[in-house]
Amino acid sequence: MTVQSTVETVFRMESARIIATVARIVRDVGIAEEIAQDALVSALEQWPRSGVPERPGAWLTAAAKHRAVDLVRRRETYARKLAEVGRTLTEASYDPEPSGPGDIDDDVLRLVFTACHPVLSAEARAALTLRLVGGLRTDEIARAFLVPEATVAARVTRAKRTLAREGVAFEVPYGEERAARLGSVLEVVYLIFNEGYAATAGDDLLRPGLCEDALRLARGLAVLMPEESEVHGLAALLELQASRTAARTGAGGRPVLLAEQNRRRWDRLLIRRGFAALARAGDGRSYGPYALQAAIAACHARAASYEVTDWATIAALYGRLGVLAPSPVVELNRAVAVSMTEGPAAALPLVDALADEPALARYHLLPSVRGDLLERLGRTAEARAEFERAAALTRNESERALLRARAAEGEPGDRRPGSPSRGPADGA
Repeated sequence: MTVQSTVETVFRMESARIIATVARIVRDVGIAEEIAQDALVSALEQWPRSGVPERPGAWLTAAAKHRAVDLVRRRETYARKLAEVGRTLTEASYDPEPSGPGDIDDDVLRLVFTACHPVLSAEARAALTLRLVGGLRTDEIARAFLVPEATVAARVTRAKRTLAREGVAFEVPYGEERAARLGSVLEVVYLIFNEGYAATAGDDLLRPGLCEDALRLARGLAVLMPEESEVHGLAALLELQASRTAARTGAGGRPVLLAEQNRRRWDRLLIRRGFAALARAGDGRSYGPYALQAAIAACHARAASYEVTDWATIAALYGRLGVLAPSPVVELNRAVAVSMTEGPAAALPLVDALADEPALARYHLLPSVRGDLLERLGRTAEARAEFERAAALTRNESERALLRARAAEGEPGDRRPGSPSRGPADGA
């Protein structure tokens, strides 16, 4: 690995913490992101000459903090700013304790709540948080929302300007204000995990660092808001999905579909944590959308094998989810579950009904699922064409290789049901 690629990899892993640390000092997430980028440029200039530091993440953080402190000192309001950030502010360290029982000593969590302030639109909150916390590029965020890149870029730029103009505090809020931001916070944690669980683009199927960040945030929210059912529902969903990580790829990073996964490689500790979190989410009859998705994941976790999975319950849960949070992706998931209970012939019309959905126009898993159903019906040539179309749509190299392999096989059979969703709702 070259020094440049090392710098870029480390920055991608550490950017959220760097931006959050700097934002606590400068109180402006837009400026914090610029300072973090300056630290990246310094690393690109210095590391080729001096070598990669033993702790590269700490080096980048220290460089960014140094710039942040210099910026504060240059401001005319330095004395007031210094009082706000505390007398312990130095170039080397700034690590205060939580100020109250409802606080969490976690800059990244503060960054999430700041980016999810109600002065921003729901779309802007999600895009900004994915950018700052998830470290996603504009094109990756656009893919997650199925919107043009230019739309996402405009949302992020406007969001940073709005937060600065309104003087939004860098903090985890209390009471009603905290509750008002919760839905957006849960959504972006979910989307960050989504991108880690099945990367939009690149060579690898997984981006484990994003999954770990999302899990840590979900667990922190569960501590912060123990009375909120959907917080526990999201935590349960992420724990259960993360439990399959080791089994989801094979040799050379090749994706392994759910039907073929070695369930002995599923992490039993994470499964137990997921079950416990789902129990804290309350009565199953009152589940919200995240808890319903966690219940679907729990059905898979309880099954000793793919063949004995309770697909009827999964189909019913997707039906309930479609009422609470209707979307074409949920309907695509439900169609797969229906195919496992009633057969591919029953599911194919459900998938065909989604063909004209604008949000799925470039969603590669729509033709992937359709190809699977056609293959199971023995319509091999049509299935091959669908897998080729799906391969052309995806930008993830691991997924593309799998889809092309399925197109090349061209053999009818029901051994590999498709996985319709890239994210935690799927069951893959």
